Amino acid sequence: MIGGLSAARAQETVFYSTQLRPIEEATKVRDVLLKGIAGKVTYVVDEPPAFAVRMKAETQAGKRTVSVVGALHGELQPHVPDDLQPVDDLAAKVASLGIPENLMTLGKLGTDKQQYIPWMQATYIMVANKQALPFLPQGADVNALTYDQLLQWGKTIAEKTGQRRLGFPAGPTGLLPRFFQGYFYPSFTGGVVTPFKSADAEKGWETMKALWAVSNPNSTNYNFMNEPLLAGEVWVAWDHVARVKDALDAQPDQFVTFPAPAGPKGRGYMPVVAGLAIPKDAPNRAGAVAVIEHLTKPEVQVQTAAEVGFFPVVKAELPTNLRPGVKLLANAVAATQGAKDAVVSLLPVGLGAKGGEFNKVYNDTFQRIVLRNEPVKTVLEDQAKVLDGLMKQTNAPCWSPDKASQGACPVN
Repeated sequence: MIGGLSAARAQETVFYSTQLRPIEEATKVRDVLLKGIAGKVTYVVDEPPAFAVRMKAETQAGKRTVSVVGALHGELQPHVPDDLQPVDDLAAKVASLGIPENLMTLGKLGTDKQQYIPWMQATYIMVANKQALPFLPQGADVNALTYDQLLQWGKTIAEKTGQRRLGFPAGPTGLLPRFFQGYFYPSFTGGVVTPFKSADAEKGWETMKALWAVSNPNSTNYNFMNEPLLAGEVWVAWDHVARVKDALDAQPDQFVTFPAPAGPKGRGYMPVVAGLAIPKDAPNRAGAVAVIEHLTKPEVQVQTAAEVGFFPVVKAELPTNLRPGVKLLANAVAATQGAKDAVVSLLPVGLGAKGGEFNKVYNDTFQRIVLRNEPVKTVLEDQAKVLDGLMKQTNAPCWSPDKASQGACPVN
């Protein structure tokens, strides 16, 4: 009887996740995405702070209840090396699935071993109303656009239509700081923190001023780009996939989607990557492996996109019956991650409760340089001091694309 009980327990796999927490999404995971795995899988969700506490507490108690975890890259980072076990065996198994090398490298979390397998991703993309396409600069390819071409496109639209139709989410709860941290700075400087006040950054901010001059003046009120795109106020916009999804679902025939532009240092982009990892002393490692192998199957990755709006990390053919709006999003995500000149910029790591202050540095820099027309060099010198203080206060080491640092990430 005892042996039978142990076997039954061994068959259960507790899958503990910070992702897909809302009831509707969690139900989709349980009823659709985990269907077909042998043995019982129990899907448990938690807020990121509680996840961190439980992972550490189980390690310290020497009593692990969880066999597989799903969380964002930055949420998994603090659990190396104490709470996670390497999954190099799994990395070899999924090697044929076409997960981009840069995402697999992220999954090593700065070590020489695979710490997690990429699971699913979201990111930020560009959306354009098809009415804007005739005004593209000659020879420009929307899937390989540069910032210079975006600027010329915005200028031409303004000249020909009398309206400034470029748009950014620069409202109070818009995600413009992520544009600077994940797209603008990496594209112009190759980093985010270290080259904050560099000559390359100065040139970038001059370009941003020029872009703003052909952007819709209402951009300072836009939090989500859905509404201005649907209203036709904006023809070309950048935003998070979740914040343009409704517009694409409502009028899929009206829009095209594509990666953000490239600058002198490449095509900066910020993947919001969720990974699957196996805790140390997992009670059912075989069950954990089965969950990870199942969730990374191309057909399950496509199901994940269709059901919950997170996009594949594997090479996956999208079915013809996928909702057109979801397909538009997925195509732009795939084009972004597959770009040969992609420069991956991670969400900030190691700032703890100071993430809002980090965002404020970039927002304040934008407001002073672009909205108030203060001298670029002076503003960058001022804000670099604030950024440097924040890095030292949190002792946050550099994250990609800045070069690794011992201790606080330097602001040069």
